[in-house]
Amino acid sequence: MRAPLRLSAALAVVSALLTACSGRAQPGASDRVLTVSATTAVIADLVGQVGGERVDVTSIVPHHGDPHSYEPSPGDAVKVARADLVFSNGLLLEEPGIMKMVHTNTREGTPKVAITETLEKYGGSVIKLKEDLGLDVLWLGWAVEGEVAGEGSQVRTTAVGMTGPGDLHVYLTDTLGHPTSYVDSTDGFDAKDSFTLPPEAHTHVNWSFSEPGTYRLTVEGRTETLDGKTAEIGRGTVTFEVGGSPAGSGSPTSHGSSASSGASTGRTVLDGGHADVALNAEKRQVYVRVDDPETGERTHHPAGEVVMSVPDRARAQVPKGDAFRFLGTPGADVWVLPQAVLGKHVHGDLDPHAWEDVANAEAYVRRVEAELIKADPEGRKVYESNAARYLKRLGALDQEVAQQLAAIPADRRKLITTHDAFGYLAKAYAMEVVGFVVPVPSQEPSAAEVRALGATIREKQVPAVFLEPNLAARADVLRQVARDEGVRVCTIYGDSFDDKIHDYISMMRHNARELARCLGRSA
Repeated sequence: MRAPLRLSAALAVVSALLTACSGRAQPGASDRVLTVSATTAVIADLVGQVGGERVDVTSIVPHHGDPHSYEPSPGDAVKVARADLVFSNGLLLEEPGIMKMVHTNTREGTPKVAITETLEKYGGSVIKLKEDLGLDVLWLGWAVEGEVAGEGSQVRTTAVGMTGPGDLHVYLTDTLGHPTSYVDSTDGFDAKDSFTLPPEAHTHVNWSFSEPGTYRLTVEGRTETLDGKTAEIGRGTVTFEVGGSPAGSGSPTSHGSSASSGASTGRTVLDGGHADVALNAEKRQVYVRVDDPETGERTHHPAGEVVMSVPDRARAQVPKGDAFRFLGTPGADVWVLPQAVLGKHVHGDLDPHAWEDVANAEAYVRRVEAELIKADPEGRKVYESNAARYLKRLGALDQEVAQQLAAIPADRRKLITTHDAFGYLAKAYAMEVVGFVVPVPSQEPSAAEVRALGATIREKQVPAVFLEPNLAARADVLRQVARDEGVRVCTIYGDSFDDKIHDYISMMRHNARELARCLGRSA
């Protein structure tokens, strides 16, 4: 069963203790006029550039942290409770616990600004998030669709029953390699066999089965508001065929097809590509939604009309170490549909990494400027002057990045990275993302996946692969494949800074120079 990992009680105490703390900094306490909290270091840097000496800004996620998986502390709640203004990225970049902490601890009336959610108004643009890791098995996640009333409301999905020949575990592997169990069938089901997602969100998990055969898992959904109200929004049963031919198909489906029809049952059989068990809060139904990697189209199938195939090629062994003993004896066979991305990774349909296009960073700055002026009208001239000066620097940076990347021969502008964070960079500067390989602790990629990565590098003639510093320590497989194929391993920054890179302009300048250095003809 899943042990709840919550700071709710501690954060509630923090909120209560700080309820009386309202307004701006007391006279003499600081020369700053506004106290601002930002969810990420990138946003905090942009706020600091516009706010200058009038703003005291701190980042919830530390420089080395990952906004997709960072879990906030009571100290973070203290900062948020004291803030006059809170900036987040939005588009579900931030781990849901971060945003719940923000909604719970901000003082009444404090503006909470999700910058990307009106980016077009300030001259920016957003693009769809593309997910295709090229796994040799189905990449299956969980999703919530439909609007849910109430700020900060979430949807809880709970396993309420299962039939099958063995045990089922649904678990998450975090960035440090530690598993968290969400669903555990070994001792029945109760309220702890559950997890929450915000509306219109999606996440990746591991699905582990201990024996071959047919499993039917029944789940139900309930809305949860910050004031404790809940309401059921439907239930459904999903079917898995483990260790052989999908149910009713008569023969194994081909790996190349993400969906095929069972010959005798008429059900849709999924054995590859990307799909989600989706709970629709408005329609009060459970679906399986399938993303077509070729067309980008999404289809919805009633849960009872789909079979998820977990074939013999998904067979793995229980990892060594006490942390994974809940799966069985180390070395024992299990059949796994892998999480495939590192850490808790909740997101929506739109790519949240908009700042990787410098033109979008300019839109961030315009939004920050407007919000600071609203919060502190007396500082208008300072904010306008700082923003104008910084926008001029960003304009020059945009040209610099474009010129450096344009110098890379067109047939070498190909990216393989450890994170799906560079779609905006590719679109803005005529690059192509040909793959991303996210290292997952305690879960080695299959031999077929390693061969596929090597084949991609050869076929696309990729001269280098790129690691983010906060993921590089766990990217041994990507390094090994790069060595085997004779290509370089280089560094690129996505969500986070580090000890060498402390600000947005330095980050983008490094990325452009590193891409040019590693992908150019002289590389």
